Amino acid sequence: MKKILFIALAAFMAVPTFAVNDEEKEEKSNKPVFTVVKELPITSIKNQNRSGTCWAYSTLSFFESEILKKTGKTYDLAEMFICNHDYMERAELTVRMHGDSQFAQGGSAGDVLLTIKNHGICPEDAMAKPGTMIGDTLANFNEFFSVMEPYVDAVAKSKSKTISNQWKAGLQGIIDAYIGKVPEKFTYEGKEYTPKTFAASLGLDWNDYVSITSYTHHPFYTSFAVEVQDNWRWDHSYNVPMDEMMRIIDNALDKGYTIAWGGDVSDDGFTRQGLGILYDLKAGGESLTGSDQAKWLQLKPAERKSLAEELGVNAPEAKPSQEQRQEDFDNWTLTDDHGMHIYGLAKDQNGREYYLVKNSWGQTGEYKGVWYMTKAFIAARTMGFLINKNAIPTDIRKKLGI
Repeated sequence: MKKILFIALAAFMAVPTFAVNDEEKEEKSNKPVFTVVKELPITSIKNQNRSGTCWAYSTLSFFESEILKKTGKTYDLAEMFICNHDYMERAELTVRMHGDSQFAQGGSAGDVLLTIKNHGICPEDAMAKPGTMIGDTLANFNEFFSVMEPYVDAVAKSKSKTISNQWKAGLQGIIDAYIGKVPEKFTYEGKEYTPKTFAASLGLDWNDYVSITSYTHHPFYTSFAVEVQDNWRWDHSYNVPMDEMMRIIDNALDKGYTIAWGGDVSDDGFTRQGLGILYDLKAGGESLTGSDQAKWLQLKPAERKSLAEELGVNAPEAKPSQEQRQEDFDNWTLTDDHGMHIYGLAKDQNGREYYLVKNSWGQTGEYKGVWYMTKAFIAARTMGFLINKNAIPTDIRKKLGI
């Protein structure tokens, strides 16, 4: 009798344990389980902190990977060197335009490339650490730009018939005081350099880099300046169809090249935890069963967003198209938000493909500073990207004439 009672009690106690495990399994099935397909070398994760300098961090990260590929050497290049030169040149244009050009923290990958071509570059140790000039431990542009913006605006909108060049000396003093003065000479690994000779020593041909985009308001296989405010230099990008844009990214990774990506991260599917999924919040999808899809279509947008988060990797994903890209660009829902660094490819447990993307927000999120962004998300939300022209498939290069 005791033996029978013991067996029954053991069976009773086991039931809730199995139930909890089943619930855990169901929850885990909605969370991505990634298998890395391709991962190219990158340098350490950085933190732009309270500064709108993702464009500098992502592009220098890209160039650091280019140097790794070419020479095997690891460098930490100075973002604030780029910012120091770039903000002065942006202020000069704003003044020339009498204020009809935006003076702001943002920029583009082209800014970094042109600054290196014109002024060179230096290692991180040759400049003040970001933020240290104002007593912070990381970059903090809040006070910096609250001082600089009205200064530039006052000069650009001056009612004087003529202005002197002294405003430049004053502005340079502000820039140097907040983010550090650029060095004329410095010593690196026992050798003296100027910024230009250091750039020349890195082993890269700075003429190898081109920008790629995909829009229909300009002819394909031509170049044009993408009409966004942070492209204030009117740097040109080569225009290709969306499917070829994506083929360039895949070919680059396959050949061992990374990509300096710029695009829109304002979508609900871009999370602070490290995911970028092009959730279909307008309709159901093939991944939903009939009953799920009926429920999905009846939900309000906020409710669909909540359900998408609950479904995780099982949520329906929209299919990007060339037409939708153009519509989103024209109606301001595809905006120039953020710069990041694509360096690999992975798959989740459902076979969906994601790019491995290095961010510049420190080691945050589920994946310690790395984002997994689906191919659909990148196809739909790309503004443009900088790439080594040797990474472009031969047939596309021929069409572009490069």
